[in-house]
Amino acid sequence: MSSDLNRRDMLKAAAGAALLVPQRVLGANDRVRVAVVGLRGRGLDHIKKVKDTPGVELAAVVDIDENVIATRLGDIEKLGLGKPKTFVDIRKMLEDKSIDAITVATPNHWHSLMGIWACQAGKDAYVEKPLSHSWWEGKQLVAAANKYNRIVQHGTQSRSSLGAKEAIQKLRGGLVGDVYMSRGLCYKWRDTIGRKVRQAVPAGVDYNLWLGPAPDRGFTMNRFHYTWHWFWDTGNGDLGNQGIHEVDTARWGLGVTFPNKVSAMGGHVMFDDDQETPNVLNCFFEFDMADGKRKLMEFEVRHWMTNHEADIGQFGGASVLPAAGLTTNAKPAAPAAAAKQAANLGPASGKPGTIGNIFYGPGGYLAIQEYESYKYWLGEKQEPSPVSRGKENHFANFIDCVRSRKKEDLNAPVEEGHISCTLVHLANVSYRLGRTLNFDPKTEQVIGDDEANRMLRDADRGYRPDFTIPDKV
Repeated sequence: MSSDLNRRDMLKAAAGAALLVPQRVLGANDRVRVAVVGLRGRGLDHIKKVKDTPGVELAAVVDIDENVIATRLGDIEKLGLGKPKTFVDIRKMLEDKSIDAITVATPNHWHSLMGIWACQAGKDAYVEKPLSHSWWEGKQLVAAANKYNRIVQHGTQSRSSLGAKEAIQKLRGGLVGDVYMSRGLCYKWRDTIGRKVRQAVPAGVDYNLWLGPAPDRGFTMNRFHYTWHWFWDTGNGDLGNQGIHEVDTARWGLGVTFPNKVSAMGGHVMFDDDQETPNVLNCFFEFDMADGKRKLMEFEVRHWMTNHEADIGQFGGASVLPAAGLTTNAKPAAPAAAAKQAANLGPASGKPGTIGNIFYGPGGYLAIQEYESYKYWLGEKQEPSPVSRGKENHFANFIDCVRSRKKEDLNAPVEEGHISCTLVHLANVSYRLGRTLNFDPKTEQVIGDDEANRMLRDADRGYRPDFTIPDKV
């Protein structure tokens, strides 16, 4: 334990002088050495992205579960990658000056702190969605990225989708007229998590490091693997889980930043289980524009049986348009292909989901289906277009910017991630307090509501010693 304390003290001391320590300058032929942090779920996808991106080396992996590390080392060997260094404690990994960048695929409550620590240690960071567990965390990560001149990409990969980017370009070009409202949809089958009793921490798990900033409520399996999403200490509900992708796209297409007013209502319906977060949530955001007009955003979370909207969840097969790098189709896909695609939109049960966005203007509306596909309907007769689709490579965009040091080329920079995540945090606070919030975009504070502002800082939950978000990064 004393060595851990000394290591933490050394890291804190080094952080203050990080600007003065020369970092490794990458040449055109140098490999970018990456550490993947958090290996159980999304972390495996990150490892595969490292493998598929030229000029990138998997230098290290970090996880608090020795069993998961062992499993992933087997996967890494099967992928044909060299054996990376392994760490249980991210702070020890951050001392390795040969590592250029990290990717963070841990539970939400760790995202911002790991990003801040990476910046202080002179490393770039790809931080999975949501960027933050609270508004305050995101604000401090933005400050750290700017202070230490680090490249920080938010894991909202729609921003790097050829399909989504072309859809937004069409909106900007006036396809449906002046877009006045966007609607985000997060309809995803989520079964009950049941009730789980407290138990001993499984062998090989460093639960102290898993908790990190979050309070210790006693170990249960429901507060561990994946279902941590549904507890306020560690997750942000489905609004901050799947929903942040669609919140970000809805704001992007609408062309807005912070809202002026937020209201959210819903509940944890149908199931009697341990879940704290709502599984049905209706959110409404108002944005006052510089020209005196107002734009509107709706967002809805549903967890069970539901309808599709604007054909989202039903977009069919496609043929390639090589010139544009996109795809289109004029007729529905074969039943087997359509069924396969629908299954991909839902959870492991295979039940279809409705994940996407709709944008409304006086000339029609446009729908974007999860990440890559879009379709639009124009005029009073609502004449439909074919479906267009284009792939994304968000991680490659991050690596390109790590090499060039051009933050302006990031598709999802930390500043944009912070704004979108603030919408999530405001809606969750509105729901939990049961009242509308009036927000000042300039100060990033709720007007006349100290209780709401405390919740935006996770002040009532608090942070455990050694895992606090610094007031000065």
